[in-house]
Amino acid sequence: MVTKDPVCIGITGTHSTGKTELLRRIEMELRGHGIIVGRTGGLGKHAAALGFPKMQHHTARSTEWIIARGIADELALGASGAQVVLADRAPVDALAYFTAALEFRGDAPGPWEVEQLTAMASVRTDGYALLFATVLDPTVPVAASHDYNPRFRTLVDRHCHTILATGEVKHVRVTSAAESKNEAIRMAVDAVLGVVV
Repeated sequence: MVTKDPVCIGITGTHSTGKTELLRRIEMELRGHGIIVGRTGGLGKHAAALGFPKMQHHTARSTEWIIARGIADELALGASGAQVVLADRAPVDALAYFTAALEFRGDAPGPWEVEQLTAMASVRTDGYALLFATVLDPTVPVAASHDYNPRFRTLVDRHCHTILATGEVKHVRVTSAAESKNEAIRMAVDAVLGVVV
């Protein structure tokens, strides 16, 4: 029996911490069980193509667009028949990038910006069957093709985990250890098979 609404699994965390790789592995496992899976992604690239600032240059407007587009992409995948939607960068992710960017630049948010963006992000965050949060491991090297500011990367990691803890958002921390990633995959497959099959 197939559920009417898809099972949604989200992931958040600073850049180059294995989010996309983990979701690909979950996707392969689920497809191996005959599950129809949709996966979002590329929000930062889409935003940049439209001229929105990203990374340490994030603004309230770019964050609002990324949250709205991410939610729209998830809903579209569900409407197109996916039994499971894997959200590569849950809405809370954009919020963490925004608040980290503010701290990085030494800027203060405008009136109500953080509150409004938090409200937007929380609308969807509560709908995840599972929300994974990757943990930055500074000993794991970043690919040479990525020109990331290490201070900003660390700020995003801290802001992400602070937002999740402060908002009492139920989530599972995933470290760079193989056992942690394998456990996340097992949890995702068990959560889906318990509902979809």
